[in-house]
Amino acid sequence: MRISRTILPLLVVASLAGCIGGGSEVSQSGSSPTVIKYGRDQNPDPAKVAGLNSWIAAFRPRALASGVSPATYDAAFRDVVYNPVVIERSNNQAEFTKSLWEYLETAVSEKRVANGRAMLARHAATLAQIEATYGVDKEVVVAVWGMESSFGEKRGDLPLIEALATVSYDGRRAEFFQGQLIAALKILEAGDTDARHMFGSWAGAMGHTQFIPTSYLAYAVDFTGDGRRDIWSDDPTDALASTAAYLAKSGWQLGQPWGMEVTLPAGFGAEVSGKTAKRSGAEWRAMGIRRADGGPVPDGPAALLLPSGVKGAAFLIYRNFHAIERYNQADSYVIGVGHLSDRLKGGGPLRTPWPAGDATLRLSERMELQERLTALGYDTGGTDGNVGPKTYAAVKAFQASRGLVPDGYPDRDLLDLLRRS
Repeated sequence: MRISRTILPLLVVASLAGCIGGGSEVSQSGSSPTVIKYGRDQNPDPAKVAGLNSWIAAFRPRALASGVSPATYDAAFRDVVYNPVVIERSNNQAEFTKSLWEYLETAVSEKRVANGRAMLARHAATLAQIEATYGVDKEVVVAVWGMESSFGEKRGDLPLIEALATVSYDGRRAEFFQGQLIAALKILEAGDTDARHMFGSWAGAMGHTQFIPTSYLAYAVDFTGDGRRDIWSDDPTDALASTAAYLAKSGWQLGQPWGMEVTLPAGFGAEVSGKTAKRSGAEWRAMGIRRADGGPVPDGPAALLLPSGVKGAAFLIYRNFHAIERYNQADSYVIGVGHLSDRLKGGGPLRTPWPAGDATLRLSERMELQERLTALGYDTGGTDGNVGPKTYAAVKAFQASRGLVPDGYPDRDLLDLLRRS
């Protein structure tokens, strides 16, 4: 679920934004119940406990001013204790990176594809109703479900109010998480659930499809008609419908592709690659680009995405790519959801080999790359290690200036060249 993150077109940060479905696939039968990690069981530092208690008291007027009642606030925080697990997970996020191909090995594993097809069959009637209501293909809804929580197996193991309070008090991006905390309190105020059943990730992602609280308030629906928008219980209906509603409002077009794997002609220059460089199908065909299965590129505006440069799989992406992107801005995630949805429809694996020998740049190396590009006069949009659109453009410009293929892919060879420049 989207958490206003910077786009990461080439790397996947593990458990991006606290969403937890990217781990190993779990069997759909006989799984152990989730063990909730309460702060009171984690031997928290007494000074941190006292500090959070003072913070909760100081935060109360702001929450009440936003429309949360005193009774809801006090009940929500009754058992809250500083939870060191939250901070540990928060601090670990930025350092864990995977290459796209490593990510896809798990995200679109054969086990996940099989489980997804089983979920399509198990919930066929409900998914058909959701598809008809919102105009969103059922396979992409199930793909999001699989990516976010392994089809409901990993909905979160932290008490949500406690997690958001802890990270608001003692984490980075405090203002963002305080906004999520107020939104979570408003969910309790509305009666959709109670604090005893509201669990999620360290960053506030909740339920089967890992909605953050503000997105829940904006998009969650009561599809079962029981008066509650219940995304937490074992019944995934409301969560799946809410995901479809989110994608529909993000511009999803029923029956249209999110993207497709394509092959590039020999000597392709890559100058025309990039998510904003849209061209017609006829223009792409004229450049020699074909579908990876050998068929012609269809008509309609599309952009060329090279997530691992010209050395790996290439994709033409369409409007539905950007609808998934509204859910989670990481290109790797969008490709994962899109490809998984294709597999659920009966499609096969990607055909182009990845540059498996390439080493993924660590956070410190991505920061160094940005610093060196900035020193040479290129605008990277910052030096925080997040590879966003400006860094992508800067890499392409630097590559072009050195006579390299300008594919925007910041690998170890490029960093070594920058070190020599």
